Amino acid sequence: MTRWSVFLRLLLALAVAGGAVLLAVYRDRFDPALIEQAIVAIEPWAPLAHVLLFTIATVLFVPGAIVGLVGGVLFGPVWGTLFNLVGATLGATAAFLTARYIASDWVRRKAGGRLQRLITGVEEEGWRFVAFARLVPLFPFNLLNYAFGLTRIRLLHYVIASLVCMFPGTLAYTWLAYAGREALAGHDTAIRYGLIALALLAAIAFAPRIIRRIRSRMPFRWMDAAELSGEIDHLQPTIIDVRGADEFVGPLGHIPGARNVPVGELPRRLHELSAVRDRPIVLVCRTDKRSASAAALLHDAGFRDLRVLRGGMEQWDRHGFNIADRNAPVAA
Repeated sequence: MTRWSVFLRLLLALAVAGGAVLLAVYRDRFDPALIEQAIVAIEPWAPLAHVLLFTIATVLFVPGAIVGLVGGVLFGPVWGTLFNLVGATLGATAAFLTARYIASDWVRRKAGGRLQRLITGVEEEGWRFVAFARLVPLFPFNLLNYAFGLTRIRLLHYVIASLVCMFPGTLAYTWLAYAGREALAGHDTAIRYGLIALALLAAIAFAPRIIRRIRSRMPFRWMDAAELSGEIDHLQPTIIDVRGADEFVGPLGHIPGARNVPVGELPRRLHELSAVRDRPIVLVCRTDKRSASAAALLHDAGFRDLRVLRGGMEQWDRHGFNIADRNAPVAA
């Protein structure tokens, strides 16, 4: 890394930190009415200005609700939702990239011990963790954007999961702001818009319970790499690696004792597994997508004690586990 690139990164980090401090000190002066007037004054560039303002506000830790309310009031429930969502997504992406390439040390200090739990969750769940965090915020929104930048998740996966899963909340708050404007204007539609917004907020509040219920109905249970390594001696599972044969001996290797039954061949090779139908079965692939599909196939075929290695061989290798020298059998 050249001195120029180091200087540039330091300069950008100081600009972000300085801007956030100034906004925190003078946050009482950020009146939504004044922001609304400023945006309206630059018609026809108001939508672009709003999106840009939302993006900058997200990077500088300004509460998104302030700018989001302005979007609902100025542009209505439909266009306001669109502009708010675009601005929030661009801001979340900018903060993500800032943390990944510029201000990682500052973000680590700011997030504290909770950061490691988030990183672990993203390493194991990938975009699904991002989706869950957007639907059910685990961190303050602005800090969460930076924290995700410290994980290994791909930028495209992060952006798509954020865009899709921020939509319900953005829609609810935008419609709520528009309902408030209609109420102040004395329009009868305010009640309808307000009820829609409250219904969306209620759905978001119940999202954790719904997600837990869906997970409880999965035909398998997740198993972490550390858990499998610690329990493999007494659990005595049959480990089935459902990757292709070339991947089974590829750079990620395989867990010693595992059987290789590619997921595409599984339906016609079920007879080979009849002897282990009543034993614990751990399914493994590169990550865990094919393993989950294989678990559903086995469950439909009558297998019941099914586990999926969360994160697959990538997670196993990342933790550096080695069970080659164990005497306990790991496959039947």
